[in-house]
Amino acid sequence: MTKYWLMKSEPGCFSIDDLAESENQTTPWDGVRNYQARNFMRDQMEIGDRVLFYHSIKNPSVVGTAEVVKESYPDFTAWDPDDPHFDPKSSEENPRWFMVDIKLVEKFSNPVPLKFLRTVSGLEGMELLRKGSRLSVMPVAEDEFNIICRIGRE
Repeated sequence: MTKYWLMKSEPGCFSIDDLAESENQTTPWDGVRNYQARNFMRDQMEIGDRVLFYHSIKNPSVVGTAEVVKESYPDFTAWDPDDPHFDPKSSEENPRWFMVDIKLVEKFSNPVPLKFLRTVSGLEGMELLRKGSRLSVMPVAEDEFNIICRIGRE
């Protein structure tokens, strides 16, 4: 059964355009350093799950969709001391962090801003809109996913 997710990225670090320009429009979703977000990727994401791609920080908006194309595996950026996501407590023998690969499905013709999402009927219970919610990877209900996709395609 397909599950639905929202994954946040700072567009200055990695944007939906960067995903579009990646080889096969696919990338590993590395650098997640929150245990709950890691657990979603490690324990629940499966090939075929759908993803809302969210640009955070400047003009926060849902900007498109992607699909999980590779299930979780250790995030090797945690083992590289020169990588900004390095974690000295993670190792190949005992990985602490995991990632999945995602592939671009579509870039919305109209990004859906966070402020607007707060006004949309049917999204009242969405985790993204909950006060204090800061997870970079979070589940989304199928109805929420479909509502946002419809708006982004208008």
